[in-house]
Amino acid sequence: MEKYFILSTIVVSIVAFVFAFWLYLWVSKQPSSNKKVASIGKLIRKGANTFLRKEYIVLAKFAGVIAILIFVFLPEPIWKGNILANLTMLISYVFGTGLSALAGKIGIQVATIANVKTAEAAQKGIKPSFLNGFRGGAVMGMAVVGASLLGIALVFLITENSTALLGFSFGASSLALFAKAGGGIFTKTADISADLVGKVELGIPEDDPRNPAVIADNVGDNVGDVAGMGADLFDSNVASLAAALVMAVALGGVTGKNVMMVFCFATIGLLASVIGVGAAKMGKKGNPTHALNMSTYVTTAIFIALTFVATLIFKFEWRIWGASVVGLLVGVIIGITTDYFTNDERKPVRNVAKASESGPAFTIINGVSYGFLSVLPAMVGIAISALVAYKLCEPLGANYGMFGISMAAVGMLSIVGMIISNDAYGPIVDNARGLVEMGNLGETALEITDSLDSAGNTVKAVTKGFSIGAAGLTVIALLGAFMSEVNVKALELGYDLITGFDIMDPVIFFGLLVGAAVPAVFSALLMLGVNRNAERMVKEIHRQFQEIPGLVEGKEGVIPEYDKCISIATTGALKELIPAGLFAIVATIVVGFVGGVKAVGGFLVGNIVSGLLLALFMSNSGGLWDNGKKYVESGNCGGKGSFAHKAAVVGDTVGDPFKDTAGPSINTQITVVSLLASLLSTIFLALSIF
Repeated sequence: MEKYFILSTIVVSIVAFVFAFWLYLWVSKQPSSNKKVASIGKLIRKGANTFLRKEYIVLAKFAGVIAILIFVFLPEPIWKGNILANLTMLISYVFGTGLSALAGKIGIQVATIANVKTAEAAQKGIKPSFLNGFRGGAVMGMAVVGASLLGIALVFLITENSTALLGFSFGASSLALFAKAGGGIFTKTADISADLVGKVELGIPEDDPRNPAVIADNVGDNVGDVAGMGADLFDSNVASLAAALVMAVALGGVTGKNVMMVFCFATIGLLASVIGVGAAKMGKKGNPTHALNMSTYVTTAIFIALTFVATLIFKFEWRIWGASVVGLLVGVIIGITTDYFTNDERKPVRNVAKASESGPAFTIINGVSYGFLSVLPAMVGIAISALVAYKLCEPLGANYGMFGISMAAVGMLSIVGMIISNDAYGPIVDNARGLVEMGNLGETALEITDSLDSAGNTVKAVTKGFSIGAAGLTVIALLGAFMSEVNVKALELGYDLITGFDIMDPVIFFGLLVGAAVPAVFSALLMLGVNRNAERMVKEIHRQFQEIPGLVEGKEGVIPEYDKCISIATTGALKELIPAGLFAIVATIVVGFVGGVKAVGGFLVGNIVSGLLLALFMSNSGGLWDNGKKYVESGNCGGKGSFAHKAAVVGDTVGDPFKDTAGPSINTQITVVSLLASLLSTIFLALSIF
C-alpha cells in the first residue's frame, strides 16, 4: 500500500510543476513596453545567467570529484564487492546535485522576467505590481518543492534503500552549500560596494544608473537570494524527508505505516502550498506584508486540517500527527518573533534608526544587541518543539522519540512551497524598485515598489528565521539518522549500540568543542571573502568615476562600464566559495578519523547549537539594520542624506554579509556535515585513532 502514497506524491509533484508553468506563463504575458527598463532587465538577466553558468561549471568539477569518491568508498569500499550498492549511491548523489542546480536555474529564469513586469505594473498600482512579484516568486516555490518531493519519491520507489536517500540529500546539500556561499559573496560584494561609494561618499540614490556597481547589485539579488536560497530550501526539505524516512524504515521497514505517513504529510504540505499560492491576493490599498503573512497562515491552517483528516482516514498515530503540528506551529511562531525584530513598524528597528542619529558605532551596538536578543525566542522554540515532539512520541516505543522530532521537522517544512514563494518575492521586488528608479517610471511607482521592497525585506527575514528553525529540527533528526546508521553497522560488527552522547566522555567532548568552532570559522571565511572582493570593486568604481568624463555629473549618453563590476563580483565569488565549504567537510572527516563515531556525535551536537545561534543572530541583526536604513530613508530621523542616514547605511553594510552570506549559509553547512557523518559512519566505526 505504501506505493500508492509514493505514487500520489509523484502525481502532486507533477501538479505543482504544471501550476508553476501556468504561473510562469501568466507573469510572462503581463504587459511591458518601456524600452529602457527592458534593456536594463536584459543586462541583469545576462549577468545572472553568466554567473550561474560559470558557478555551475566550477561546482560540476567539484561534484565530479565527490562522485568518484562516493563510488569508491560508499556505502562500503568498492573492493568489498558490492558494486551495485556503490553505483546506486553515486546515481542518487548526482541526481540530488542535478535537481538542486535545476531549482536555482528555474528561479533565475522567472525572477529576471518578473522583475521587469513588477516594475512596469507599479505604474498601474500596488495590487498588480504585488501580484507580479508574488506569482514570480511562487514559480520558484512550486518548482523547488515539486522537484524535492519528486526526487525523494523516485529514489525511494526505485531503490527502497534509505541510505540512498542520504546520498540524494547529500548531493542536494553539497551543491546548496556552495551555491548559497557563491551567490552570497557575489550579491554582498556588489551591494556593499554600491552603497559605500554611492550613498556614503557621493550621496547619490540607491539605484542611480551612474553607479557602475548598480547592475551587479541587481544581478546579485538573483544569484544570492533566488538561486542560492532556492537551492538552500530545496536542501532543507530533502534533508528533513530523508532523515524521517531513514528512521521510519529503521522502525518499521520500507513497507511500514511510518513511511506512508512521511509521504502523506509531505504531499499534503505541497498541496496546501498550491492552494495557498492560488488564493493569495491583496486589495488596491492593501498592506503587502499583511498579504504575504496571511497567505502563510492560510496554508498552515489547510495543512493542519488536511493532515487531521488523513490521520483519521488512514489510522495513523495521533501522537506523530501532534509532533508534526507542533513543528509547524513553532515555525510560524519563530517567523512572528523574527518579524518583531526586523519589521520597521516595531520598536527594535526604530530604536536602531534613532541610535543612528548619534553615529554608526551606536547603530552597530544596538543592532548587535537586538540581534542577540532575537536568538532566544527562536532557540527556545526549536528546543520546545524538539522536546514536545520527543515526549509525545516516546510512549510509542524505542526510538520513536527521535522519529517524532524528525516529523516535527517535516511539519515545519510542510509549507515550504509558500515560504519559498514569499522568499523569492523579496529579490524580485528589490530588482523592480531599482528598475523603476533607473527607468524613470515616476515617484508614484517608486513609492509603490519601496513599499513592496520593505515588505520583501521583512518577509525575507521571517523566511530566513523559518528556514534556520527548520534546519535546527532537521539536523537534530539527522543526528537520530546518524545513530540509526551507526547502530545498523554496529550490530553487524558486534559493537555496542549508541544510545546517546555523554559529554563527560573526553572523546565526545573533544568533538563537541571542535564542532562548536566550525560555524564561526566558516562564517569568517565567507565574510572575509566578501570583504576582499568588495575592496576590489570599490577601487573599480572609483576608477570609473575618475576616468570616465561626465559620469559623476550624469551627462546624457555617458554610461558606466557595468560589465567590469559584474566580472569582479563573479571572479571573486568563484574564487572564494570553495575554501569555507571545504573546511567544514574536512573538519568533519578529521574528527571522525581521530575520535570515531562518538567524537562525530559530539561534533554534530556542538555544530548544531553553535551554528543555529550564529545563523539566527546574523540573519536577524542584518535584517534589522537593513530595515533601519529603509526607515530613515522613508523620511524619519533626518531622512535621506542626513548624518543618521549615513550611519544607518554603515550598519546595513555591516549587516549585508551577516544576513545574505554567512547567516543563511550556516544552516546548509550544519546539514552537510550531518549528512556526511551519516554517510561515513561505517568508515568512522571501523577506522579511528581513539
